[in-house]
Amino acid sequence: MKNKYIIYTDGGARGNPGPAAIGVVIDGPKIGKKLYQEYIGETTNNEAEYRALIFALKKLKSLAGSAELAGAVIECYADSELMVKQLNGGYKIKEPGIQGFFIEIWNLKIDLGATISFHHVDRAKNAEADVLVNQALDREASKLSL
Repeated sequence: MKNKYIIYTDGGARGNPGPAAIGVVIDGPKIGKKLYQEYIGETTNNEAEYRALIFALKKLKSLAGSAELAGAVIECYADSELMVKQLNGGYKIKEPGIQGFFIEIWNLKIDLGATISFHHVDRAKNAEADVLVNQALDREASKLSL
């Protein structure tokens, strides 16, 4: 059986654009469950969503390695219906910045050599990644208020 990895990602901005962060949950054989959060500066919600997925795919590659991922199955879940539909070819990408992120994800898919799928989930099923985003944003806001 092929190795299977599950990724949950979320990106959010308070204001649009505004202070933004990403949250990532990666789970799979040999690496276990890993949680990541990062403040990414001022940006839009859509950009934060894409940056979270890019972060997750790059992090998975560094954790598992190229040999382990070749032929693996990677299921990516996000609560951004727009991003998932764009990645699956259902919606056109009109923003030039987002087009660049799409290309980066496409190149990562090729580089990883895995079967990668993108799935939309409602916010409740993406709660862990959402909490990570909000923790990173709260932490950054507390730094600014000191």
